[in-house]
Amino acid sequence: MTELKWWETAVIYQIYPRSFQDSNSDGIGDLPGITTRLEYIANLGVDAIWISPFYPSPQKDFGYDVSDYCDINPEYGSLADFDALIARAHGRGLKVMIDIVPGHCSDQHIWFEESRQSRDNPKADWFHWADPLADGSAPTNWLSFFGGRAWTWEPRRQQYYLHNFLPSQPNLNHANPNVIEAFRQIARFWFDRGVDGFRMDAVHTVNADTAPYRDNLPKPNFKLGSLPQEQQPFFRQLHDSAQLNQPAIQNFIEAFRKVADEYDGDRFLMGELHGDDPVLASETFTAPGRLHATYNFNLLEWAGLDVAGLEKAISTAIEAFNGTGRLTFAFSNHDVPRSATRQLAPLGLGEEQQEALQLLLLKLETSLIGSACVYQGEELALSDVQDIPLDQMQDPWGIEFAPVFLGRDTCRTPMVWRRSDNKWGGFSDAASTWLPVAEPHLARAGLDEAERPGSVYCQFAEFLAWRKKQPAMMRANNMTLVASGPKELVFDRMSETQNLRCRFDFETLTASIAEI
Repeated sequence: MTELKWWETAVIYQIYPRSFQDSNSDGIGDLPGITTRLEYIANLGVDAIWISPFYPSPQKDFGYDVSDYCDINPEYGSLADFDALIARAHGRGLKVMIDIVPGHCSDQHIWFEESRQSRDNPKADWFHWADPLADGSAPTNWLSFFGGRAWTWEPRRQQYYLHNFLPSQPNLNHANPNVIEAFRQIARFWFDRGVDGFRMDAVHTVNADTAPYRDNLPKPNFKLGSLPQEQQPFFRQLHDSAQLNQPAIQNFIEAFRKVADEYDGDRFLMGELHGDDPVLASETFTAPGRLHATYNFNLLEWAGLDVAGLEKAISTAIEAFNGTGRLTFAFSNHDVPRSATRQLAPLGLGEEQQEALQLLLLKLETSLIGSACVYQGEELALSDVQDIPLDQMQDPWGIEFAPVFLGRDTCRTPMVWRRSDNKWGGFSDAASTWLPVAEPHLARAGLDEAERPGSVYCQFAEFLAWRKKQPAMMRANNMTLVASGPKELVFDRMSETQNLRCRFDFETLTASIAEI
């Protein structure tokens, strides 16, 4: 049997650095703070950490608007702090992955500052510039994820530039080989520092097309509802018809993969993507010579999933990727409401069942094929924070559509570590924190829970230790398609030396896994 690479079975712990641990009393988490908590993460039994962006940035989208890809935002520390973190992590047996944002940068990046000045400067074609239509309007009907048009006027060039997100996040032009080469050099910069892989942000929004651009088609049978995708104008279009997931993206992906393959140690490329057909998009992005795996959104449904929905999401993915490690599963991340809250109503559960549900979901996602991502606080069954005052909201998406839509702040509040430390639970000793600390979280503070027998943290750590000893989960990525009842998911994990029958009961909120 061929030995699997580390990332094909990895459990990856996602850290949102701004909210993890503050070490310098400014109310903002930072890299030295992460370093002080590596023991807590390693003791959980995960294989790797993924750190969301820490690059220099004006923080209009909290790090996903990068103004320098080869440095550290002073709020988070320095390159020396990063080097110390990676050395300490490797010393504890943890791989280190970092976010990279290839589709767009900040409008304060020197590339864009130069590009917007004129049509004939050295960076003139590093971004997507387009002439107006005859009536002066934008070149296409494309909309921004965060509201409004995806095109903004630049008077110096008398042209529009593309931005799939905020106007301060201009899309890079990956039809330009110089842009691709710049990202290859960025990859080498971080690989040379010892990074084990990249989580590539929103790769479906990378654009390598050239003018004239086509309009998106309307989404047929769009219906108004209570969810963001049932209200906001962006979701009334079929984006894969023109704006997103276009074939030319793969030229960049293949060039970036070649850099990863230059390095020893099985460097890992995991792409975040979505699409009108996310499984088809994942198959395309993980074809030979492209990404190793894609970060699958099917279990991250904003309103949660009932058992039938879970079965459909998992079985659809397994049909396409069984026998491979080309998929990464997750129930929570920094962009969606926390699963311990989000999944209660669809499963007919109450808040008193939150801990049992969270443990069950953690066991489920780490029993599937491929890798899995655990978002900070899932191991504590932290709830989604839905009472943040409007005047304390930070997320630009939430601010745009509040109060109907609360955005992503609800899952980004600071981690808490010791209930008795201070009013911020040991996250910081500043006078205030960048987002308010959720008082209910104090009852499940990280270090307290790591010391409490029977906590979700401790039970999940025991499960991960057991998992590492199971050939069916660690030496093969094969499973039967999911069979489900009204309240149960059942599947088999199989290897040459072991078969496991895995049952997840959403009525008793228990998992049973036995050899067959």
